[in-house]
Amino acid sequence: MSAVLEGPLGDLSSWKPDHCSIVKALDIVGTRSALLILRETIYGTTRFDGFADRVGITDAAASAALRKLTEAGLLRKQPYQEEGKRTRHEYVLTDKGRDLLPVVFALWQWGDKYLQDGTPPLERLEDSTGAPVRVEIRSAAGNEVPLENLRIRINEKWRGKMRARKRT
Repeated sequence: MSAVLEGPLGDLSSWKPDHCSIVKALDIVGTRSALLILRETIYGTTRFDGFADRVGITDAAASAALRKLTEAGLLRKQPYQEEGKRTRHEYVLTDKGRDLLPVVFALWQWGDKYLQDGTPPLERLEDSTGAPVRVEIRSAAGNEVPLENLRIRINEKWRGKMRARKRT
């Protein structure tokens, strides 16, 4: 089963996903360290040393990943100062970063299901009810959408923008 590809997308040999949003997203968060830093923000990690230690990466790798996530607008730096020490920065999720959390949760959920021998080490629960939290593909109407009922087509507004850019 696959998604329904509409219009020119129906012939896979006639187009390439040159403007793929997945590719653009992976350019920002497609590394192990980037995804694990985002995981750490869920746990409440905010400081450089905490990210480097908990993710298990070098200071240089942590610095590069935090810089990339900050420049992309997923994290923002917030100054703090411990008594008698210089001002430093902690990293907090922006709205753009929060909007990416379902991706992190989907990977987590997939790993729980297929890589943990039936018993995941952690549970994700709604704090107020204790109900399990899951990532699902749903329509704006609230319906769960299986792959074979998913339609993919070219966005005409995007196509118009691309045509306008070519003319300038």
